[in-house]
Amino acid sequence: MITRVDRNYLEINSPSEIKFSSKPKNICKIKIKNPPDFQINKFFYKQIGKSYRWIDRLIWDDVKWMNYTNNSNLETYIMSDNEELIGFFELLFNPDTSKCEIAYFGILDQYIGKKYGGYLLSEALKLGFRKNTKKVWLHTCSLDHKNALKNYLKRGMKIFKSETINVDIN
Repeated sequence: MITRVDRNYLEINSPSEIKFSSKPKNICKIKIKNPPDFQINKFFYKQIGKSYRWIDRLIWDDVKWMNYTNNSNLETYIMSDNEELIGFFELLFNPDTSKCEIAYFGILDQYIGKKYGGYLLSEALKLGFRKNTKKVWLHTCSLDHKNALKNYLKRGMKIFKSETINVDIN
């Protein structure tokens, strides 16, 4: 079945433009995954992505996952609460262009609607501006969570490109 999908590319060009969301709980923490562990990226990709048609990486074997997560320009951050995993984001830095892409971002289903998303995005944007970054960007589409675009805009990001594509959803 062919489905129309609206895709938006968003950016923020300065840390001063970030509209921060408060921390939902004092015990909630966000930590970089260092050393990288492809299994955690794979876990979040599959668990979060199953609701939003994240399918590109489902065909990756463990070697491809390891190569991806060991990229020196990639950082993976994990949000947890009392050792329970909540969500994650991947920051992909491009030193040649001074840009950082939030490659993947998401919250596990059982934590949606509990104020974790705004805080996690605030921190992703803040951390994305390290390393002499001039722009943090991402893309989202109408297959993502219904509040994804609202969250990005609420944190100060602005749409710089929109398009409609046709996707074959089986």
